[in-house]
Amino acid sequence: MRLLVVGAGAVGGYFGGRLAQAGRDVTFLVRPQRASQLRERGLEIVSPNGNATLVPKVVTRDELSEPYDLVLLTVKNYALQGALDDIAPAVGADTLILPTLNGLHHLDELKAKFGESHVLGGVCIVAATLDAQGRVVQLTGMQKLAYGELAYGELDGSRSSRLEEVDRTLQGAGFDARASSNILLEMWEKFVFIAALGGITCLLRGTIGEIVGAPRGRELALTMHEECIAVATASGYAPRPKAIESTRATLTKAGSSLASSMYRDLQKGAPLEADAILGDLCDRGQAAGLELPLLSAAYAQLSIYDSKRSR
Repeated sequence: MRLLVVGAGAVGGYFGGRLAQAGRDVTFLVRPQRASQLRERGLEIVSPNGNATLVPKVVTRDELSEPYDLVLLTVKNYALQGALDDIAPAVGADTLILPTLNGLHHLDELKAKFGESHVLGGVCIVAATLDAQGRVVQLTGMQKLAYGELAYGELDGSRSSRLEEVDRTLQGAGFDARASSNILLEMWEKFVFIAALGGITCLLRGTIGEIVGAPRGRELALTMHEECIAVATASGYAPRPKAIESTRATLTKAGSSLASSMYRDLQKGAPLEADAILGDLCDRGQAAGLELPLLSAAYAQLSIYDSKRSR
């Protein structure tokens, strides 16, 4: 399959880079400045699982002129609208789009733009960041799996022949790749985790260890988690016990240095995914008649931040 990876940041750079390293036909769709950087210095991955420097194929929006078999969409939610226009020339009659964005709202946007038949569900787990030199640096603090994980599936849960082809393409590339027959539930479970972690670390302005060590911090973290679970359950996707226990353990680990990427972006004064994560969850909860005081407080606070930042 011919793969187009949209973005060469922490997620796209890592998974796309490993796929290219494994010999897959990968092209990165990036902004002109990032394209120049990659052409001059290559795509650099710094990882405890092995460093790599690749000479990737790159295109910019103006250079994109033909369809691809699989589009791996790895941008942040706040860049989604622009990305949808950017990838339009790459989406042909048989193109599949595999998004790795947090939350669920992007699925509606993709289906509205390209049609449901083009869209797969996806979940990725990797702790990585883009450093000041433009290198993809894989971290070790939060990872569920040492090499990262990419899960994908048909939205209706079917095991289609095209999903089998995607699975064959993504297997054996240096990370854990897995076709799922229940990808929407997995997306909701990650949604609950990301929202609870992002909500509590941004609301209380601290790492998990700092929050747990503060008066009533542990209880607040668990309450935030329960609010997120309530929304998922009301939406028809109650998280499984294993997912609940794993998130609870993560949110209450004494001394943990873990913080959400949203909190790290907040500290840097960067754009946030608050609307697509906390805002969307609040909207879904309100539609179900739920009271969500902590989620609402976290979202209101980050909305104030975004408003100030835009000015």
